Amino acid sequence: MGVVTISAPYGAAGAEVAPAVAARLGLPFHDRAIPAQVAGRLGVPVEEAEANDETVVRGLWRLVASLGTMPDPVGGVVPGAPLPDTRAYREQTERVLAELAAGDGGVVLGRAAMVVLADRADALHVRLDGPRERRLAAAVARSWRPREEVAREMAANDRAREAYVRHFYRRDPADPRLYHLVVDATAFPVETVVDLVVAAARGRGIGR
Repeated sequence: MGVVTISAPYGAAGAEVAPAVAARLGLPFHDRAIPAQVAGRLGVPVEEAEANDETVVRGLWRLVASLGTMPDPVGGVVPGAPLPDTRAYREQTERVLAELAAGDGGVVLGRAAMVVLADRADALHVRLDGPRERRLAAAVARSWRPREEVAREMAANDRAREAYVRHFYRRDPADPRLYHLVVDATAFPVETVVDLVVAAARGRGIGR
């Protein structure tokens, strides 16, 4: 079995490649299941866990502000606030990732899984990337929205994902040393990228 982690900035086809790889390898694709498990363990709504998934720092602070509570200097909220702090989301996400890797395995998109599961011999860590302008062009082609709006969303999404990895793990998610395979996903059709990742996974003995 084993696990494939896929890291992809906005426009690098992560949402298309990851489930396709899972299907080809006969492995589960862990997407909404992860924040759902985190939510259950923390006793918060699934929507809150999803809002904090990857963009945990930004999402939690936005919710804290909406509730009128004040942030605590160490990164939580004042005692009595009805929310777990950002470290609780991170720690529970790490536990869920470790458990799924030790169990049936699967394909994980994002969530700093390449760092959390870095020491597993039965894992393949993949980075999908590409030049910013080509990623933006690919994202615009998949969207009905104006280019300027997509560009703003891409910039915010990329900042949030990078901030998550840097804040909690002090690593650069674009560092090629974190991965076994780095692919310019803007240079190939999605099907070709899927083929490359599947071949690399099978080369490490991953899949059914």
